[in-house]
Amino acid sequence: MTRIDFVSRRGFLETVFSAGALVIGAQILPDEARADGTAAPAWQPTVYLGLEPDGRVIVTAHRSEMGTGIRTALPMVLADELDVDWNRVRIEQAIGDRKYGDQNTDGSTSIRSFYEAMRQSGATARLMLERAAAAKWRVPASECVARNEQVAHAASGRKASYGELVSLATKLPIPKKEELKYKSPSEFKYIGKGLPITDQPGIVSGTAVFGLDARVPNMVYASIEHPPVFGGKVKSVDDTEARQVRGVQQTLQIPPFKPPYAFQPLGGVAVVADNTWAAMQGRKRLKVNWELGPNTAYDSASYKQVLFETVRKPQKVARNVGDVDAEFAKGGRIHEAEYYAPMLAHAPMEPVNAVAEFKNGKVTAWAPTQNPQAVQDTVAKALGIKNEDVTCHVTLLGGAFGRKSKPDYVAEAALLSRQIGKPVKVVWSREDDMQFDFYHAVAAMYMKAAVDAKGRPTAWLQRCAFPPIESQNDVAARFGGFEQGMGWSDVPFDIPNHRAENGPAEAHVRIGWLRSVANIYHAFAVQSFADELATAANRDRVEYLLDLVGKPRKLDVQSIPLNTPGYGFDTGRLRNVIEKVAEQSGWAKKKSRPGHGYGIAVHRSFQTYVAAVVEVEIDPKGTVRIPRVDYAVDTGLVVHPDRVRSQFEGAAVFGTSLAVMGEITAQAGRIQQTNYHNYPVARISEAPREVHVQLIQNDAPPAGVGEPGVPPIAPALCNAIFAATG
Repeated sequence: MTRIDFVSRRGFLETVFSAGALVIGAQILPDEARADGTAAPAWQPTVYLGLEPDGRVIVTAHRSEMGTGIRTALPMVLADELDVDWNRVRIEQAIGDRKYGDQNTDGSTSIRSFYEAMRQSGATARLMLERAAAAKWRVPASECVARNEQVAHAASGRKASYGELVSLATKLPIPKKEELKYKSPSEFKYIGKGLPITDQPGIVSGTAVFGLDARVPNMVYASIEHPPVFGGKVKSVDDTEARQVRGVQQTLQIPPFKPPYAFQPLGGVAVVADNTWAAMQGRKRLKVNWELGPNTAYDSASYKQVLFETVRKPQKVARNVGDVDAEFAKGGRIHEAEYYAPMLAHAPMEPVNAVAEFKNGKVTAWAPTQNPQAVQDTVAKALGIKNEDVTCHVTLLGGAFGRKSKPDYVAEAALLSRQIGKPVKVVWSREDDMQFDFYHAVAAMYMKAAVDAKGRPTAWLQRCAFPPIESQNDVAARFGGFEQGMGWSDVPFDIPNHRAENGPAEAHVRIGWLRSVANIYHAFAVQSFADELATAANRDRVEYLLDLVGKPRKLDVQSIPLNTPGYGFDTGRLRNVIEKVAEQSGWAKKKSRPGHGYGIAVHRSFQTYVAAVVEVEIDPKGTVRIPRVDYAVDTGLVVHPDRVRSQFEGAAVFGTSLAVMGEITAQAGRIQQTNYHNYPVARISEAPREVHVQLIQNDAPPAGVGEPGVPPIAPALCNAIFAATG
């Protein structure tokens, strides 16, 4: 195996288990080496945990770190339950391996799926150490208590460190889950309190290893000219001038994908060189004749009208309560509105990149990826090898937002390495990253409501149309699937007649998930429309929202896609975040006026309840400034409060960027935006000046936090602008 200049260790056990389930029971001998050549810990009671005779604790981080602090939070849960000193914990990054369960760091699932697994891991080891001490002292295990890295027997006054008990513990059977005893919240040392993130020293000193930092001996570099239109192919190429650039070694073609596109490389022409600069300069001198394909007809402006025409007609029913048609037929006050959300790009600070080496029929890759198991699957399919013959080491990620869970770029590096016979580093430029993304879908929404004398809806109809994410895997996909459960089929308003519909839309580019996914456009339409109805009724927005939500009740979520088992939909919690954010922001005392407005929105996503109040100032030239954003957040048990707050602070900036600046357009099938100058993100002067986050503590199961802060921002911001300008 090729040596690399950073440490990325393989995990401990060879047992495969399903997402969220903990594997225990496998033992590895102390002298057994792991696949990366490093020695396995002396004792490994679970797939995530190793202990050494000197007392060191080794925790495997199986999720990807991209700024959320998850490489700290999950190990912190385990360390708390094991009751060890955090300063003696060493965290090792896992490679891609199904034995860890789901490694896709996406969908705000890390804590939600693995909080219990980490607690179980710590509790398993703690109980086994207590039993090891009991066996050593020949006393009942119930009289031995593990605390602060040692086991004590109060009756005899004997104590033994964890390290002293490791050799005995390796000989014991793994306890059953029902035998475990967990700490009470009052005993937590780390959970709910937090610690500095593990990677902080390296990040602030510049020594942390991101994908772009990864290097291996004899590595060459590649820059790839992709088809300018999705689905295009190389007709012919003249590389004469490209090969004359100093440092350029050769050019190679990557075959186009075969539908459906999934995570396959787009195809194109790669320029291979001694360094990235030479590869990119040589690429500029390529002369490629393209067969562009049918997507040259794609024009985002005309496609917008197609989507609006779709939602103005009856479509496929996603949810139906009562009889909206009968209610509309009664006449009376009817309100209609249309909303549009453009295509969006991920635009992370670090463009996608990867190093891959094909050797002896196997691939070793180093990549900033959200999903190393997807790397294994994608690379294996691209090269016609087995998944287990692909090793993926995970670096830190310089931003991702969903893009880096799609490893087409790793497959590119692997394909080129097989052709060249050397390790290859593929680096996309900012322009590549912007123009060949898996875009967040464009969407059009139509809303209609009949209202009573108080302006409260008696009937509510909503229609949406967007190219679905399922188009990744099905060329015939036209209707939304799981996206319907992201703020559309689960609108929580207490309305007697309510119908949600979804119309067909064709994908002309690659469609993927972006931070909070379909919640972005669904929350925008629903919460903006609610604000319009409140305005028409001349009612306070907070009071009107609470009226729409109705009395506290439990909603039936069994049929809602993506609802995690064990998590209900409690409108009482939704009401609570509305009331809390109104109180925190001083809503009752801060009335909107010309040039200064306040807007509110509320949304539940990823099992988390979030309400946001946005304050805006608008000068005579129409420039919008955001002095303050307030959040009230109910995400159940909070593991790492500081990181949760930081996620919502970042979401306020991210949501502002999408709402005010984000728009990807296409003409003749070609994406028009190329870099931050024409797809800007909020600068300091444009971002919210203050973000206040109130975390509502309770004993509900922990829910997602990376994404739920995004959906309420756009509608709250637009509602505030309307309040300030009319």
